[in-house]
Parts: sequence; structure tokens; C-alpha cells
Amino acid sequence: MPELPDVSAYVECLKPRVVGQPLERARVKSVFLVRTVEPQLQAAQGRRVENVERLGKRVVLALEDDLFLVFHLMIAGRFRWGAAGAGIQGKIGLAAFDFPKGTLLLTEAGSRKRASLHVVQGRDALDRHDPGGIDVFAATPEVFREMLARGNHTLKRALTDPRLFSGIGNAYSDEILHRARLSPLALTSRLSAEEVLRLHDAAKTTLADWTNRLREEAGDGFPEKVTAFREGMAVHGRFGKPCPDCQAPVQRIVYAGNETNYCARCQTGGRLLADRALSRLMKDDWPRTLAEWEEMYARG
Repeated sequence: MPELPDVSAYVECLKPRVVGQPLERARVKSVFLVRTVEPQLQAAQGRRVENVERLGKRVVLALEDDLFLVFHLMIAGRFRWGAAGAGIQGKIGLAAFDFPKGTLLLTEAGSRKRASLHVVQGRDALDRHDPGGIDVFAATPEVFREMLARGNHTLKRALTDPRLFSGIGNAYSDEILHRARLSPLALTSRLSAEEVLRLHDAAKTTLADWTNRLREEAGDGFPEKVTAFREGMAVHGRFGKPCPDCQAPVQRIVYAGNETNYCARCQTGGRLLADRALSRLMKDDWPRTLAEWEEMYARG
């Protein structure tokens, strides 16, 4: 799922292309895309785009007269920028939005169509699509600490809760926790003041670094390779590969179709966290420490 750095890249690249331009036509191919009935999408046609905004993991086109198009890309939704009047792409194409300078194409890979578009009137209606999480860049350490203290959860769960923190998902939470040298299963109620400050700094630094990387990668073009697995990530999607800081193999926890990646040496003092799939299968043979894991794999 596109997260804060990816969504920010989309927003920044869309602004010079559509702000000040009228939405000439909206073409929708997928019947599952538009989730609202009133106002109708046709009401947006002919209206000028006044701004492009990020709302958590959503991209918002703000049109004249307080009409908003709220896009949630979910897991596999992606934007493309094409020539004016570009056709909707085959099986993955969901919709096309025509502007004088070009066409914004919305695609979604896979058979499960989860991406959505809501058409809403007024700022109050738009605010109802905001889960309420804070912007870590704007948050003081005190506010950041208050959000963590709202419940006793694991750090992984807290960071990815959109009601607590805006725009952070599975991929960048792994990177943040690795930079902060904290276990994904550490409980928010047990963090020291120093650990909270370290986590806050890691969140800001990680998200800023990746936003800048994606900005530089796009340049004057449009983001074409929005993915949760990127070259240069420290741990996310790198199970079994060496940690860039200590060279220990990156570990993982698999649960409900999701995967958390971490470095045992950097984040958990060498202790392996229970993997629900493999640890249940292997039972007493499941290695408890990084040394046991390395020995097991050395034996083949």
C-alpha cells in the first residue's frame, strides 16, 4: 500500500500538472471504484482543480466550490500520467481523468478491486475521511508520546494505526523501528523516555529521507515504480539478507498474510521473535536466538 513518502510523491508530481486546470472529463471503467452516490462524479467535470492534498494515505483533488475527489489506492492501486485522452489500460485500468495537459490514469493490479474514490462536498465531509492520526513531522515529542500512550500496543501496531499516526504502514514502520533500534513487539507502555524520543526522531528521519529519495527519483517525471519493496531499504522485504548495519540476516514475523521484518542483532538483542507460521510447525525445534538460527541454516 502506498504510504506517506509515496503519496507525497504523487501529490507533488500532480500539482504542477493539474492545479489551475479544469477536469474536462472523468471516465470510469470499474463499477467498484466510486463509493458515493451524491454528489455524482459528473459534478466534478468542468471544475478547476485548486489544490492536491495528502490525507493520511489518501490523495485528494480539491476542486472549485469545495468539491473533493478522495482517492484511496489501498494495496495495489496506482496512478499513471498519460498524454491527453489516453485510453484506460486493459484489465488493470479503473478510470481516467482528462485535463488539458494530460490524463491521470488509475490502475489496480489483481482481481480484488479495493481502490476507492469518494466524491464529497465541503470540508466537513472531507474531514470524515481523515482517520485522525498525527503528522509526525509536525508533532512535538510530547504529542508523539501522548499518541503512543493511548493504548498498550506493540510498536508495530501503534505505528501502523492510522488513528494514531498519519501515513505510516507496513513497509516504513519496519524501517523506522530498525533505525530506532527497537523491537516491533515492544509494548508502548514499557518504553523509556529516551526510547520514545529515539522513535520519534527515527520516524521523522526515515519518512523525510524516503520522501526526498522518491522526489529525486521522479524528478520532472511522474512516479512510475511505487512499491513497498525498494532497493536501499534496511530490513523491509529483505528476509534472510544481511542487515546493512551489522550484517546479521534479516528476520521476519508472518501473521494474517502480512510480514514484519527486523534485525535480531540490532533490535532485539539477538533474540528471535516467534513466527506464527514456522514456530508452530517446528515447535521445540524453533531457534530462540540468532546464534541458533545461524547454526540451523549452516547445517542446511
